[in-house]
Amino acid sequence: MTVKQLSMPELVEACGELGVVNVGLWREPVQSYGLEATAKLVRDAGLTVTTLCRGGFFTAIDPRERAAALDDNRRAVDEAATLGTEVLVLVSGGLPAGSKDLHGARERIADALGELGPYAEERGVKLAIEPLHPMYAADRCVVSTLAQALDLAERFPAQQVGVTVDTYHIWWDDTAPEQIARAGASGRIHTFQLADWTTPLPQGVLTGRGQLGDGAIDMREWKGYVEAAGYAGAIEVELFNDGLWARDGREVLAETAQRFLRHAI
Repeated sequence: MTVKQLSMPELVEACGELGVVNVGLWREPVQSYGLEATAKLVRDAGLTVTTLCRGGFFTAIDPRERAAALDDNRRAVDEAATLGTEVLVLVSGGLPAGSKDLHGARERIADALGELGPYAEERGVKLAIEPLHPMYAADRCVVSTLAQALDLAERFPAQQVGVTVDTYHIWWDDTAPEQIARAGASGRIHTFQLADWTTPLPQGVLTGRGQLGDGAIDMREWKGYVEAAGYAGAIEVELFNDGLWARDGREVLAETAQRFLRHAI
């Protein structure tokens, strides 16, 4: 998503030129290029797909909407398995229209995880709940902290449900380091993502993620937390940024790799 302006073949080629061997994919471009075609493309290039994003949106009250969401998430699990990744990232969903019931919404997420967890495990895929910054709680994700994500995840086996640790969403939370340790102790850190916090936020706030080093977050500090918790997996950089998307994608990818080395290693 950091370089969504690149086609799938362009992305794979650019990764090869830069020596990038891991890539996190989003469902929409995968579906656009074709699931089987994407799987073959990355496999032939020697790329490892670290995660597939995104599943989730479990908070609907209407039974038909809920059933449709579960069906879509089963498809997402199948897509992840086809791509060879063992992690499906979940954005859990916001409040349904007219609802103010955060507790009820979170319980519906738990109900969905109870149905999807065994399905995912059978296919070698783990579900990773991603807490999003509280500014997204109403419309996108009622899970706002790592503590809330872990309270949900710990109802299920770690090989079924864990969490995504994303610096953009949790850097402000002074309880997050102890929650990272908690997640690591039970083997529930399923992926780790970096993005910086820059202000002012754009209208709509969704595309406000800053390039590494441009904002307020100490990337090495957060990398240290997840490493101390036992995480040794891939580190993703996931940037939603209109300015970056308007630039040449290969330049952005090269810049992002350089910023990663400068600010996270």
